[in-house]
Amino acid sequence: MNRLQQTLAQKENHFIPFIMCGDPDMEVTESLIRLLEEEGVSAVELGVPFSDPMADGPVIQAAGERALKNQVTLAKVLQLGKKMRKNGSEVPLILFTYANPVYRFGMEKLVEEAVAHGFDGLIVPDLPFEESEELRYLGKKRGLCVIPLVAPTSQDRVKEIVSKAQGFVYCVSSLGTTGMRDQFAGQTSHFLDTVRKFSPVPTAVGFGISNREHVRHFLNHTDGVVVGSALVKKIEEQSDLLKDLGRREDGLKNIRVFVRQLKSE
Repeated sequence: MNRLQQTLAQKENHFIPFIMCGDPDMEVTESLIRLLEEEGVSAVELGVPFSDPMADGPVIQAAGERALKNQVTLAKVLQLGKKMRKNGSEVPLILFTYANPVYRFGMEKLVEEAVAHGFDGLIVPDLPFEESEELRYLGKKRGLCVIPLVAPTSQDRVKEIVSKAQGFVYCVSSLGTTGMRDQFAGQTSHFLDTVRKFSPVPTAVGFGISNREHVRHFLNHTDGVVVGSALVKKIEEQSDLLKDLGRREDGLKNIRVFVRQLKSE
Protein backbone atom coordinates (compact mmCIF):
# COMPACT_ATOMS: atom_id res chain seq x y z
CA MET A 1 0.00 0.00 0.00
CA ASN A 2 1.18 3.53 -0.67
CA ARG A 3 0.86 6.49 1.72
CA LEU A 4 -2.68 7.31 0.63
CA GLN A 5 -3.98 3.79 1.09
CA GLN A 6 -2.27 3.47 4.48
CA THR A 7 -3.72 6.76 5.71
CA LEU A 8 -7.23 5.90 4.53
CA ALA A 9 -7.00 2.54 6.29
CA GLN A 10 -5.73 3.99 9.57
CA LYS A 11 -7.92 7.07 9.99
CA GLU A 12 -11.61 7.94 9.90
CA ASN A 13 -13.57 11.02 8.82
CA HIS A 14 -11.12 12.01 6.13
CA PHE A 15 -10.60 15.68 5.35
CA ILE A 16 -9.06 16.17 1.91
CA PRO A 17 -8.38 19.77 0.83
CA PHE A 18 -7.76 20.94 -2.73
CA ILE A 19 -5.40 23.80 -3.50
CA MET A 20 -4.29 25.25 -6.82
CA CYS A 21 -0.54 25.04 -7.26
CA GLY A 22 1.05 28.39 -7.91
CA ASP A 23 -1.77 30.50 -6.49
CA PRO A 24 -0.57 32.97 -5.42
CA ASP A 25 2.89 31.42 -6.07
CA MET A 26 4.72 28.11 -5.68
CA GLU A 27 6.55 29.14 -2.53
CA VAL A 28 3.24 29.83 -0.82
CA THR A 29 1.89 26.52 -2.09
CA GLU A 30 4.74 24.76 -0.27
CA SER A 31 3.81 26.57 2.93
CA LEU A 32 0.15 25.63 2.48
CA ILE A 33 0.98 21.94 2.07
CA ARG A 34 3.04 22.02 5.26
CA LEU A 35 0.20 23.81 7.09
CA LEU A 36 -2.37 21.27 5.93
CA GLU A 37 -0.11 18.39 6.92
CA GLU A 38 0.30 19.92 10.38
CA GLU A 39 -3.48 20.08 10.65
CA GLY A 40 -3.71 16.34 10.10
CA VAL A 41 -5.49 16.18 6.75
CA SER A 42 -5.73 12.75 5.14
CA ALA A 43 -4.35 13.93 1.80
CA VAL A 44 -3.87 17.09 -0.26
CA GLU A 45 -5.15 17.44 -3.82
CA LEU A 46 -2.73 19.56 -5.84
CA GLY A 47 -4.43 21.22 -8.77
CA VAL A 48 -2.52 21.68 -12.01
CA PRO A 49 -3.71 24.85 -13.80
CA PHE A 50 -5.30 24.19 -17.18
CA SER A 51 -6.75 26.54 -19.78
CA ASP A 52 -10.04 24.64 -20.19
CA PRO A 53 -10.98 23.19 -16.77
CA MET A 54 -14.42 21.73 -17.50
CA ALA A 55 -15.16 20.58 -13.95
CA ASP A 56 -14.08 23.75 -12.17
CA GLY A 57 -16.35 26.54 -11.03
CA PRO A 58 -15.43 30.25 -11.16
CA VAL A 59 -13.33 30.33 -7.97
CA ILE A 60 -11.00 27.52 -9.02
CA GLN A 61 -10.98 28.69 -12.63
CA ALA A 62 -9.76 32.09 -11.49
CA ALA A 63 -7.10 30.48 -9.32
CA GLY A 64 -5.96 28.42 -12.29
CA GLU A 65 -5.72 31.53 -14.46
CA ARG A 66 -3.55 33.22 -11.85
CA ALA A 67 -1.33 30.14 -11.67
CA LEU A 68 -1.01 30.00 -15.46
CA LYS A 69 0.16 33.61 -15.44
CA ASN A 70 2.82 32.43 -12.99
CA GLN A 71 3.84 29.89 -15.65
CA VAL A 72 2.95 26.88 -13.50
CA THR A 73 3.01 23.64 -15.50
CA LEU A 74 2.43 19.96 -14.88
CA ALA A 75 6.19 19.42 -14.81
CA LYS A 76 6.60 22.12 -12.15
CA VAL A 77 3.87 20.56 -10.00
CA LEU A 78 5.64 17.21 -10.22
CA GLN A 79 8.86 18.91 -9.10
CA LEU A 80 6.96 20.41 -6.18
CA GLY A 81 6.04 16.93 -5.02
CA LYS A 82 9.66 15.88 -5.20
CA LYS A 83 10.72 18.95 -3.21
CA MET A 84 8.12 18.32 -0.50
CA ARG A 85 9.30 14.73 -0.07
CA LYS A 86 12.95 15.83 0.03
CA ASN A 87 12.03 18.25 2.82
CA GLY A 88 10.38 15.50 4.86
CA SER A 89 6.68 15.86 4.03
CA GLU A 90 4.76 12.60 4.42
CA VAL A 91 1.18 13.72 3.74
CA PRO A 92 -0.37 11.83 0.80
CA LEU A 93 -0.34 13.96 -2.35
CA ILE A 94 -2.92 13.64 -5.13
CA LEU A 95 -2.27 15.12 -8.55
CA PHE A 96 -5.41 16.74 -9.98
CA THR A 97 -5.18 17.41 -13.69
CA TYR A 98 -7.09 17.03 -16.95
CA ALA A 99 -6.98 14.50 -19.77
CA ASN A 100 -5.37 16.83 -22.32
CA PRO A 101 -2.23 17.47 -20.21
CA VAL A 102 -2.06 13.75 -19.38
CA TYR A 103 -2.05 12.75 -23.04
CA ARG A 104 0.38 15.51 -24.00
CA PHE A 105 2.78 14.53 -21.22
CA GLY A 106 2.43 10.84 -22.00
CA MET A 107 0.27 8.59 -19.86
CA GLU A 108 2.93 6.06 -18.90
CA LYS A 109 5.56 8.76 -18.40
CA LEU A 110 3.20 10.72 -16.16
CA VAL A 111 2.43 7.74 -13.95
CA GLU A 112 6.12 6.88 -13.62
CA GLU A 113 7.16 10.45 -12.83
CA ALA A 114 4.27 11.03 -10.43
CA VAL A 115 5.35 8.03 -8.37
CA ALA A 116 9.04 8.97 -8.61
CA HIS A 117 8.22 12.50 -7.42
CA GLY A 118 6.25 11.37 -4.39
CA PHE A 119 2.62 11.43 -5.51
CA ASP A 120 0.21 8.80 -4.25
CA GLY A 121 -2.95 9.47 -6.24
CA LEU A 122 -4.20 10.91 -9.51
CA ILE A 123 -7.56 12.45 -10.40
CA VAL A 124 -8.50 13.21 -14.01
CA PRO A 125 -12.08 14.52 -13.80
CA ASP A 126 -12.78 14.69 -17.54
CA LEU A 127 -11.55 11.17 -18.34
CA PRO A 128 -14.61 8.90 -18.67
CA PHE A 129 -14.48 5.61 -16.80
CA GLU A 130 -14.78 3.71 -20.07
CA GLU A 131 -11.60 5.40 -21.35
CA SER A 132 -9.58 5.06 -18.14
CA GLU A 133 -8.62 1.37 -18.29
CA GLU A 134 -5.06 1.95 -19.47
CA LEU A 135 -4.44 4.66 -16.88
CA ARG A 136 -5.88 2.49 -14.11
CA TYR A 137 -3.70 -0.43 -15.22
CA LEU A 138 -0.56 1.71 -15.24
CA GLY A 139 -1.43 3.23 -11.88
CA LYS A 140 -2.03 -0.13 -10.24
CA LYS A 141 1.20 -1.48 -11.70
CA ARG A 142 3.25 1.44 -10.35
CA GLY A 143 1.44 2.04 -7.06
CA LEU A 144 -0.37 5.25 -8.02
CA CYS A 145 -4.07 5.30 -7.08
CA VAL A 146 -6.17 6.47 -10.02
CA ILE A 147 -9.23 7.81 -8.21
CA PRO A 148 -12.59 7.52 -10.02
CA LEU A 149 -15.38 10.07 -9.88
CA VAL A 150 -19.01 9.04 -9.61
CA ALA A 151 -21.88 11.49 -10.03
CA PRO A 152 -25.63 11.23 -9.43
CA THR A 153 -25.93 10.58 -13.17
CA SER A 154 -23.73 7.49 -12.71
CA GLN A 155 -26.36 5.60 -10.71
CA ASP A 156 -26.64 2.76 -13.23
CA ARG A 157 -22.86 2.31 -13.33
CA VAL A 158 -21.96 2.74 -9.67
CA LYS A 159 -21.22 -0.95 -9.06
CA GLU A 160 -18.97 -1.19 -12.10
CA ILE A 161 -17.06 2.01 -11.41
CA VAL A 162 -16.41 1.39 -7.72
CA SER A 163 -15.41 -2.23 -8.31
CA LYS A 164 -12.27 -0.94 -10.04
CA ALA A 165 -11.60 1.89 -7.58
CA GLN A 166 -8.14 2.60 -6.22
CA GLY A 167 -7.54 4.72 -3.11
CA PHE A 168 -11.01 6.14 -2.66
CA VAL A 169 -14.11 6.91 -4.67
CA TYR A 170 -14.69 10.62 -5.29
CA CYS A 171 -18.44 11.23 -5.13
CA VAL A 172 -19.67 14.36 -6.88
CA SER A 173 -22.33 15.91 -4.66
CA SER A 174 -24.30 17.55 -7.45
CA LEU A 175 -24.33 18.16 -11.17
CA GLY A 176 -22.37 20.98 -12.73
CA THR A 177 -19.00 22.43 -11.79
CA THR A 178 -17.25 22.85 -8.47
CA GLY A 179 -18.20 25.79 -6.29
CA MET A 180 -19.62 26.75 -2.92
CA ARG A 181 -23.29 25.85 -2.42
CA ASP A 182 -25.90 26.63 0.18
CA GLN A 183 -28.09 23.60 -0.51
CA PHE A 184 -27.82 20.13 -1.98
CA ALA A 185 -30.45 17.98 -3.68
CA GLY A 186 -32.47 15.79 -1.34
CA GLN A 187 -31.37 12.68 -3.23
CA THR A 188 -27.68 13.36 -2.57
CA SER A 189 -27.56 11.46 0.71
CA HIS A 190 -29.23 8.42 -0.84
CA PHE A 191 -26.77 8.50 -3.72
CA LEU A 192 -23.82 8.67 -1.31
CA ASP A 193 -25.21 5.80 0.77
CA THR A 194 -25.52 3.70 -2.39
CA VAL A 195 -21.93 4.35 -3.43
CA ARG A 196 -20.67 3.58 0.05
CA LYS A 197 -22.65 0.33 0.13
CA PHE A 198 -20.96 -1.03 -2.99
CA SER A 199 -17.49 0.51 -2.68
CA PRO A 200 -14.59 -1.73 -1.58
CA VAL A 201 -12.57 1.39 -0.72
CA PRO A 202 -13.42 4.54 1.29
CA THR A 203 -15.69 7.17 -0.26
CA ALA A 204 -15.35 10.94 -0.17
CA VAL A 205 -17.71 13.65 -1.37
CA GLY A 206 -16.75 16.92 -3.02
CA PHE A 207 -18.17 19.82 -5.07
CA GLY A 208 -19.71 22.50 -2.87
CA ILE A 209 -18.53 21.50 0.62
CA SER A 210 -17.90 24.90 2.17
CA ASN A 211 -18.73 24.94 5.89
CA ARG A 212 -18.66 22.81 9.02
CA GLU A 213 -22.39 21.97 8.73
CA HIS A 214 -21.78 20.45 5.28
CA VAL A 215 -18.82 18.47 6.61
CA ARG A 216 -20.78 17.15 9.60
CA HIS A 217 -23.76 16.19 7.46
CA PHE A 218 -21.86 14.39 4.72
CA LEU A 219 -19.63 12.43 7.09
CA ASN A 220 -22.81 10.55 8.01
CA HIS A 221 -22.94 9.27 4.43
CA THR A 222 -19.30 9.06 3.31
CA ASP A 223 -15.88 8.34 4.79
CA GLY A 224 -14.50 11.75 3.91
CA VAL A 225 -15.04 15.17 2.40
CA VAL A 226 -13.12 17.14 -0.22
CA VAL A 227 -13.03 20.91 0.26
CA GLY A 228 -11.87 22.92 -2.74
CA SER A 229 -13.55 26.18 -3.71
CA ALA A 230 -14.09 27.40 -0.14
CA LEU A 231 -10.40 26.94 0.69
CA VAL A 232 -9.19 28.35 -2.63
CA LYS A 233 -11.40 31.40 -2.02
CA LYS A 234 -9.90 31.84 1.45
CA ILE A 235 -6.41 31.66 -0.02
CA GLU A 236 -7.39 34.31 -2.57
CA GLU A 237 -8.68 36.57 0.22
CA GLN A 238 -5.34 36.24 2.03
CA SER A 239 -3.29 36.69 -1.14
CA ASP A 240 -1.82 40.09 -0.26
CA LEU A 241 -0.57 38.77 3.08
CA LEU A 242 0.70 35.51 1.61
CA LYS A 243 2.74 37.22 -1.09
CA ASP A 244 4.37 39.56 1.45
CA LEU A 245 7.13 37.60 3.16
CA GLY A 246 6.99 39.87 6.18
CA ARG A 247 3.25 39.26 6.67
CA ARG A 248 2.94 35.73 5.29
CA GLU A 249 2.61 34.12 8.70
CA ASP A 250 -0.49 36.23 9.37
CA GLY A 251 -2.10 34.98 6.17
CA LEU A 252 -1.19 31.38 6.97
CA LYS A 253 -2.60 31.79 10.46
CA ASN A 254 -5.93 32.96 9.05
CA ILE A 255 -6.05 29.96 6.72
CA ARG A 256 -5.19 27.62 9.59
CA VAL A 257 -8.12 29.01 11.61
CA PHE A 258 -10.41 28.47 8.62
CA VAL A 259 -9.28 24.85 8.19
CA ARG A 260 -9.73 24.15 11.89
CA GLN A 261 -13.24 25.57 11.78
CA LEU A 262 -14.15 23.23 8.93
CA LYS A 263 -12.64 20.21 10.67
CA SER A 264 -13.85 20.91 14.21
CA GLU A 265 -16.22 18.38 15.74
